[in-house]
Amino acid sequence: MQEQIINILADATGRDTADFSDASQNLFESGLLDSMATVSLLLGLQDAFGVQVPVSEFDRNQWDTIEKIEERVKELQNA
Repeated sequence: MQEQIINILADATGRDTADFSDASQNLFESGLLDSMATVSLLLGLQDAFGVQVPVSEFDRNQWDTIEKIEERVKELQNA
Protein backbone atom coordinates (compact mmCIF):
# COMPACT_ATOMS: atom_id res chain seq x y z
CA MET A 1 0.00 0.00 0.00
CA GLN A 2 2.82 2.40 0.86
CA GLU A 3 4.36 2.09 -2.61
CA GLN A 4 1.00 2.90 -4.16
CA ILE A 5 0.64 5.95 -1.90
CA ILE A 6 4.12 7.13 -2.91
CA ASN A 7 3.18 6.80 -6.58
CA ILE A 8 0.01 8.82 -5.98
CA LEU A 9 2.03 11.48 -4.15
CA ALA A 10 4.55 11.64 -7.00
CA ASP A 11 1.74 12.07 -9.51
CA ALA A 12 -0.01 14.69 -7.37
CA THR A 13 3.13 16.76 -6.84
CA GLY A 14 5.02 16.19 -10.09
CA ARG A 15 8.00 14.98 -8.09
CA ASP A 16 10.08 11.82 -8.28
CA THR A 17 9.13 8.90 -6.05
CA ALA A 18 12.62 9.11 -4.49
CA ASP A 19 11.55 12.39 -2.86
CA PHE A 20 9.17 10.35 -0.72
CA SER A 21 11.65 7.76 0.55
CA ASP A 22 11.22 8.78 4.22
CA ALA A 23 7.74 7.64 5.25
CA SER A 24 7.91 9.62 8.50
CA GLN A 25 8.88 12.94 6.87
CA ASN A 26 6.34 15.74 7.31
CA LEU A 27 5.16 16.34 3.75
CA PHE A 28 3.82 19.84 4.41
CA GLU A 29 6.78 21.16 6.40
CA SER A 30 9.23 19.79 3.81
CA GLY A 31 7.34 21.56 1.02
CA LEU A 32 6.60 18.32 -0.81
CA LEU A 33 2.85 18.73 -0.41
CA ASP A 34 0.79 21.91 -0.74
CA SER A 35 -2.94 22.59 -0.83
CA MET A 36 -3.32 21.99 -4.57
CA ALA A 37 -1.39 18.72 -4.45
CA THR A 38 -3.47 17.67 -1.43
CA VAL A 39 -6.64 17.75 -3.52
CA SER A 40 -4.93 15.61 -6.18
CA LEU A 41 -3.69 13.25 -3.46
CA LEU A 42 -7.19 12.80 -2.03
CA LEU A 43 -8.63 12.13 -5.49
CA GLY A 44 -5.86 9.61 -6.16
CA LEU A 45 -6.51 7.83 -2.87
CA GLN A 46 -10.21 7.76 -3.66
CA ASP A 47 -9.57 6.15 -7.04
CA ALA A 48 -6.93 3.70 -5.82
CA PHE A 49 -8.45 2.61 -2.52
CA GLY A 50 -12.13 3.53 -2.74
CA VAL A 51 -12.01 5.85 0.28
CA GLN A 52 -13.87 9.13 0.59
CA VAL A 53 -12.16 12.07 2.29
CA PRO A 54 -14.14 15.29 1.93
CA VAL A 55 -11.76 18.23 1.68
CA SER A 56 -13.89 20.04 4.28
CA GLU A 57 -13.09 17.29 6.81
CA PHE A 58 -9.40 17.08 5.94
CA ASP A 59 -7.11 17.68 8.94
CA ARG A 60 -3.59 18.02 7.65
CA ASN A 61 -2.12 16.90 11.00
CA GLN A 62 -3.67 13.48 10.37
CA TRP A 63 -2.28 13.29 6.82
CA ASP A 64 1.18 14.89 7.04
CA THR A 65 3.35 11.79 6.64
CA ILE A 66 3.17 8.75 4.39
CA GLU A 67 2.82 6.58 7.50
CA LYS A 68 -0.22 8.59 8.64
CA ILE A 69 -1.74 8.55 5.16
CA GLU A 70 -1.46 4.77 5.08
CA GLU A 71 -2.98 4.50 8.56
CA ARG A 72 -5.91 6.78 7.67
CA VAL A 73 -6.60 4.94 4.40
CA LYS A 74 -6.71 1.62 6.27
CA GLU A 75 -9.09 3.13 8.86
CA LEU A 76 -11.38 4.46 6.13
CA GLN A 77 -11.38 1.14 4.30
CA ASN A 78 -12.47 -0.62 7.48
CA ALA A 79 -15.13 1.93 8.40
